Parts: sequence; C-alpha cells; structure tokens
Amino acid sequence: MGLRERKKHQTRLALIDAAFDLFLVQGYEATTVDQIAAAVDVSPRTFFRYFGSKEDLALDFTVEYEELVTTALAARPAGEAPLAALATAFREFIHQMEANAADDTERFLKHRRVIDANPALLATGFARMAETEKKLTAELARRQGTDPAADPRPRLLVALITSALRVGFECAAERDCQLVGLVGNVTDLLNLAEAALTPGWGQLSLGSSGQVATKASSPG
Repeated sequence: MGLRERKKHQTRLALIDAAFDLFLVQGYEATTVDQIAAAVDVSPRTFFRYFGSKEDLALDFTVEYEELVTTALAARPAGEAPLAALATAFREFIHQMEANAADDTERFLKHRRVIDANPALLATGFARMAETEKKLTAELARRQGTDPAADPRPRLLVALITSALRVGFECAAERDCQLVGLVGNVTDLLNLAEAALTPGWGQLSLGSSGQVATKASSPG
C-alpha cells in the first residue's frame, strides 16, 4: 500500500481497537460513536468515512470472514467432493487467521466476546451469517451442477459445517482463550463434522414422495 492507504488502514484499525476496548469496559450499548472517535483523536465525521454505524464496526470481521471463505471454496479443485471442498475452505479460513499478526487475532477474540455478550449484535451476526451461508450454498450447488431450490443437499451441508464452526468458536468468549486453543478447537470440530457426514453427499437422495432414500455412493 502507498502512504495514504497505509494511514487510512491504520486509522481504521485504531477505530476498531478503541471501540472494542470501550465495548468491553463499559458495554456496547453504553458506548457512543463520539467516544470511539475521541479515543482515536478524530472527529465523528471521520468515523463515518470508515463505518456506516457503530454496529457496522462491531460486525466488521464478518465481512472479512465471508470474503475469505467464499473465495476459498470457489478456488477448490472442480472435481473435489463437496464435503471435502467446503471443510477445506473453512480450514483455510481458520489457518489464515492463525497466520495473521497476533494483534489481528486479539481483535477477533474481542469481537467474539462483544458479540456473544450483546443479544442484538448476536442476532444481527446470525442474520449476516445466513447471508454468507446462502452464497456458500449457491457456490456448492454450482460446483455440483444442481439447483439449490430443488435440491436441499447444498444448503444442508453448508448449515452442518457452519454449525460446527460456531461450536468451535465458542471458546473465544472465554477470557483465557488463546489462539492455539481456538484454532485447535475449530479444527477438531470441523474434523468431527466431516467424519460424521462421511460418506456424505451422494449417500442420501430425495425420492419422488419427498422422503429421504439411501443409495450406495462413493465418499464425499
């Protein structure tokens, strides 16, 4: 990045850091945009150049999450089984987070603690996750050459894997949660989900009556 872009990036991170520190000390609802801006020594007007609202700042990591996972899934080999492709895309996301600087990881942990402690943010976060799941479902269906409106398997597979991810991230809400424990917890849950779903995709199909029927298939 050039000097101007670096300064903008630094200001953005400073606003995020100041906001989460305030959220954790005095609570999300009690914290104002004016307080966040003042902590970074910028004007509220400058704050709104970076974020549309306090809520947008608090959920900023979900935007990055969506981009990382959807890009990783689209980049998987075309012939790869859907379960393996999806699980690997999420593993790439968690290991990318692991490879980031320690400050980024701390920001993520703070983000999880703030969201988990605020019902309104948690609800909005779930809504945004649902939008991400729709995009992953569409990509998975495209890879398999199926219509997600008629075939529930892409949506079901995405829902099962993202549920494993949410359970894996639960330790982020704990005060003593460290990066190694977080990565290990999420990885273990993804592995468990993948093992539980094997042989996976082709094993179940919908019969003409709408009931689930079992058929022989290769793993994946």
